[in-house]
Amino acid sequence: MLKGFKDFLLRGNVVDLAVAVVIGTAFVAIVTAFSNGVINPLLAVFGGTNELGLGFQLVADKPATFVAIGPIITAALNFVIIAALLYFIVVLPATHAKKRWGAADDSLTDNDLLHQIRDLLAESRNGGNGSGGGRHEI
Repeated sequence: MLKGFKDFLLRGNVVDLAVAVVIGTAFVAIVTAFSNGVINPLLAVFGGTNELGLGFQLVADKPATFVAIGPIITAALNFVIIAALLYFIVVLPATHAKKRWGAADDSLTDNDLLHQIRDLLAESRNGGNGSGGGRHEI
């Protein structure tokens, strides 16, 4: 049971996912600080003179009925900024590196692989003299 768990943890995808979560959390902290320091004050300019910020009130003189639009805009901008940063800093360079240094994609179909195995077995039976190395239908 523990061996299976260890194999699961040591798989490449789990480690990559853990790194992505940590990097994503760091980006969220940076973008949230940027939003709080820059975007929210800019949105407050359009919010008017009330303390509640950008939005509208459903019932006059009742602050509990205020619908805040500013936090929605801020969250949407946070999402766009985080997605753009992750794409341009992580995904795009990884894609270029994979194209440049990645192994060539020589993926074979199951039938092609079986034909190669059959041909190699036929060669070994014939003493490796090359006869029987042609492709034959099974």
